[in-house]
Amino acid sequence: MTRIAVTGGGGFLGSHLCDRLLNDGAEVFCIDNFATGRAENVRHLFGHPAFHLIHHDVTRFTHVKGPLTAVLHFASPASPVDYSRLPIETLKVGSTGTMNGLGLARAKGARFVLASTSETYGDPKVHPQPETYWGNVNPVGPRSMYDEAKRFAEAVTMAYRHHHDVNTGIARIFNTYGLRMRPDDGRAIPTFISQALRGEPITVSGDGSQTRSVCYVDDLVEGVMRLLWSDLPGPVNIGNPTELSILDTAELVRTVCRSDSPITFVARPVDDPTARQPDISLAKERLGWEPKVDIHDGLMRTVSWFAAQVAPRWAA
Repeated sequence: MTRIAVTGGGGFLGSHLCDRLLNDGAEVFCIDNFATGRAENVRHLFGHPAFHLIHHDVTRFTHVKGPLTAVLHFASPASPVDYSRLPIETLKVGSTGTMNGLGLARAKGARFVLASTSETYGDPKVHPQPETYWGNVNPVGPRSMYDEAKRFAEAVTMAYRHHHDVNTGIARIFNTYGLRMRPDDGRAIPTFISQALRGEPITVSGDGSQTRSVCYVDDLVEGVMRLLWSDLPGPVNIGNPTELSILDTAELVRTVCRSDSPITFVARPVDDPTARQPDISLAKERLGWEPKVDIHDGLMRTVSWFAAQVAPRWAA
């Protein structure tokens, strides 16, 4: 039987991966210390005969009994609110946690897939961003704990690949949204949706002209699965190349929520990237993958879920 460990399996992305793997017939070991993940994300899996929840901090020695087919390393704070609150923990999970995951994969002869990020590109001077671009990252700025943790994670993954012959893959994940995001995690879409549903002002940073390319979670999971079952080492961009300004995104969220919340402007965070758009040519060519869910459809699904969390009257 296929047996797969998912670090950070109680998080937004990790929990969706657990769902998909179980649906595909795998036995899943969800490893999480719930620093930012939530037990509620996987509570529906409790009692599933092929699901095992391991409450564990992957910055400590990590072990799973028996054989493993793969290790998916998705443990990390991933929003500015979280990694600013947990800077040391973020650096540790990107460094020691990644090495522990790689060590587990090496011991089991398993494939290792790293959840890296588009933040490795920093505030890019190349647009859209191909995997060959080395990035423009401030190593001592307020986002550095996350950016540099992921850049180190990529480097040590490649070191284990070349020095220890571990079968590795690196996914550079672009902004992803969908069910199970925390309303208070500080990222743009959950913030905008929560504000719109509550009738509060929608806060756009700067003048809103900075761009993002957002991918619905189901598409992201499909891309990760294709990388998992391939022999592609990566890095490979997994994201939706449709680019929208932050202001346009806020206005779209307001429309989908049927909200009359005003849009207000707040100070733009230091080192906030000006643009973000993946070049997904490699994923198309090597994985046969591209996103299918357009943003309006994805937002409708996401808003319906959020409504039950923050504004039940909206859903009624």
